[in-house]
Amino acid sequence: MSINPARISGESRFAIPVYLKRHYWWAYVHPTAVRVFERQWLVNLILWGNFRRLRDAAIDLFGSPIRGRTLQVACVYGDLTQRLLDQHDADATLDVVDVLPVQLDNLARKLGSQPNVTLRQCDSSDLDMEDDSYDQVLVFFLLHEMPQETRKRTVAEALRVTKPGGRLVFVDYHGPHAGNPMGWFMRPVLKLLEPFALDLWRQEISSWLPAAIDVIQVQKRTWFGGLYQLIELRRA
Repeated sequence: MSINPARISGESRFAIPVYLKRHYWWAYVHPTAVRVFERQWLVNLILWGNFRRLRDAAIDLFGSPIRGRTLQVACVYGDLTQRLLDQHDADATLDVVDVLPVQLDNLARKLGSQPNVTLRQCDSSDLDMEDDSYDQVLVFFLLHEMPQETRKRTVAEALRVTKPGGRLVFVDYHGPHAGNPMGWFMRPVLKLLEPFALDLWRQEISSWLPAAIDVIQVQKRTWFGGLYQLIELRRA
């Protein structure tokens, strides 16, 4: 379902995934969650002051101006999508997909009516898009919210729709360095509130890449004593 950025119309074609209803009703699913968390300062606080540098590091990889077709997989609280749009060439396009209508509605209100952007209700683990569709794809703090099988399918789908030679960028949690005291604090917090996030402490994102598609890992960067990571991949 394509969505006018100014409003959302039509009925949902997707059931809300069980893991979202069970574990993330408080953060994403309930309308009250949107009203609570849609605050730039709060998003930055949750990421210990690192939101802006993580946002900008990811967007900078796509060039200035950003050209061609861009896909953002899942809505994000804060101004990431607007900043991404601000870097786009006049003829470039941005598609944003999310399985939750409440999140798409929130993003539509934030963006207002803007050209060359389309919001679509879509499951990230089963993208309703053709192979090799996008010049660049961004997955920003999404993988840690998913059980492993859903995560693997989401990674595979993001890679599938990236054009050969195109960029795929993941930003997410990462296992902190041994000497980082935040590890002692964040482990119980994530275990309580983000039950799948510790998977990204134990495994590399590259371990979930499908074997059927050739990929070149261009770079991996970490921030805040290793607690956050950026992975840049290119389709071969």
